Amino acid sequence: MNDEKSKTAARAALTQYIHTKKLRRTPERYAILDKIFDIAEHFSIDMLYAALEQDGFHVSRATLYNSIQLFVDCGLLRKHQFDGKSAQYERVPGTGNHHHLICTQCGRIKEVKDVALVNMLNSRRYPTFHTAYFALYVYGLCSRCQRSNKRKKK
Repeated sequence: MNDEKSKTAARAALTQYIHTKKLRRTPERYAILDKIFDIAEHFSIDMLYAALEQDGFHVSRATLYNSIQLFVDCGLLRKHQFDGKSAQYERVPGTGNHHHLICTQCGRIKEVKDVALVNMLNSRRYPTFHTAYFALYVYGLCSRCQRSNKRKKK
């Protein structure tokens, strides 16, 4: 699904969720959601706040935190806590099941889709439990940090 279709679907899902939960339909929520769909990678609330400010859209941090939690609750975002650092978020529509390679030195995060691994995990059945999605974190050193460390040793 392309980004514009994903954004439209996310806006519709948010509208439906807000209507169902009898919440207010505020322009701030939709502006925040639109900005999220302009960000291609994982993001923190601080990154999102800075991006909104850079666009001249001022929103309080409380509104931002509450909106992000709303998006997580309605299934538009996933919250990750990589290596005990501040929370990172990613859009749910279109991401599918994947795992994350996290560099323990620089903190870069790379999403990887391993079809064989995803198929194996999706085929796994647990009695009395229905799997909605999974998250797998693999920690190590990225190629940049490996090269950098080799240069430092010389």
